[in-house]
Amino acid sequence: MYTEPENLEPAEEAQTEEKRDSKALQVIGWFSIGMAVAALSIYVGAELRSRSKFKKRTPYDFYASAGEKQASEFGVGV
Repeated sequence: MYTEPENLEPAEEAQTEEKRDSKALQVIGWFSIGMAVAALSIYVGAELRSRSKFKKRTPYDFYASAGEKQASEFGVGV
């Protein structure tokens, strides 16, 4: 646990306060940089994965959804 020194002059007290503030800002800065790198790597990984899946398709996969899904005679009632 950190305890404050009791016999500090105001100038020295301001310097210790600035050091703590700058250390906190450094931690926040590095953390945000790390989060940005992680988000970017997840996005790039997902993009590469989707592109590799697309390249593994066969010519038949491109036409798999062509045509009607249900019979056209259904419900005609002649």
